[in-house]
Amino acid sequence: MREKTCCFSGHRDIDAKAINEVKRRLRYTLTDLISKGYRYFGAGGARGFDTLAAFTVLELKKVYPHIRLILVYPCKDQTKGWNDDDKKKYEYLKSHCDKYVYVSEEYTKGCMHKRNCHLADNSSVCVCYLNKQSGGTAYTVNYARQNGLRIINIAEGD
Repeated sequence: MREKTCCFSGHRDIDAKAINEVKRRLRYTLTDLISKGYRYFGAGGARGFDTLAAFTVLELKKVYPHIRLILVYPCKDQTKGWNDDDKKKYEYLKSHCDKYVYVSEEYTKGCMHKRNCHLADNSSVCVCYLNKQSGGTAYTVNYARQNGLRIINIAEGD
């Protein structure tokens, strides 16, 4: 299954001027991966790029009903402190995905890291939105690269 699985990692904030181009690149990249046999798509449930990627997979399921969206949540109380709009998106994705799992019952210092490693450890490609070399996304992408995943950075263009 790993060889047919793609995970996502990306920043929570995407520049409003770039969002349409990011969406276009993401859709193009996922369509290409699907044509190459990728079937499973794992997202971490975070705001920003994770949410955008998960919604894109759901849109593509209308054309490619055999693909699956798997959400890997860090903890059951992930949305604590989120605004209502972000919570609605989270619940929508949770109710429309093919599977979801939690790596921890409640928030702990390492649950986000554990989630990110779980996604990478079960994938062969990581589609990311990485435009700064610090923070959780940079760490996750470096972890994925060190573990042999192919990295496709949507922020770098075509």
